[in-house]
Amino acid sequence: MGDRARRTPLNPLRDLLAGPVLPAARGLLGCELTAGGVTVRVTEVEAYAGTAGDPASHAHRGRTPRNAVMFGPAGFLYVYFTYGMHWCANVVTGVEGEASAVLLRAGAVVAGLDEAAVRRRSTVERDLARGPARLCQALGIDGTAYGADLLAADSPVRLRPPRTPVPESRIAAGPRVGVTGAHDREWRFWIADDPTVSAYRRHVPRKRG
Repeated sequence: MGDRARRTPLNPLRDLLAGPVLPAARGLLGCELTAGGVTVRVTEVEAYAGTAGDPASHAHRGRTPRNAVMFGPAGFLYVYFTYGMHWCANVVTGVEGEASAVLLRAGAVVAGLDEAAVRRRSTVERDLARGPARLCQALGIDGTAYGADLLAADSPVRLRPPRTPVPESRIAAGPRVGVTGAHDREWRFWIADDPTVSAYRRHVPRKRG
């Protein structure tokens, strides 16, 4: 067990996150993430299995300085920059050393609505955290949050269990959004009929002229 895991107090979410990535992803639905004075209820996620045969994962080719936190322990935050403009947040899961994580794709703002609206420059409540980049922007999450212990009481980014667990009957599953590998793998999970869930877009390879 790593030094970070030894320093972290016990938390009821730790066991869930330390298990396989698919149950962890489903269990994250309904959890609340707090940062920068804003709290978001998670409504959509995607699972990534790291080096275990998942070509869509950032850890598929092994450990790098960018993805090092994905290798555990579970319960820490993996933040990455994409398209030269957006931050995305992931919850590290699984056994230490195996590298898996869950991308937080969308959520509903349940506290700090005014602050989220200012950051997003929008008053459309449904869209404030609808999509992984918008979620990070609403919460004020950027690269400085990389490696934060989501379950520590003094963490700048805190993850808490759902106030009311999401029934299995309300959890829907489908392909991940815009990935170039294993794009038909149904590892995206969301709360059915929730208006904050983002739109599905399949990856379309560019045509070579």
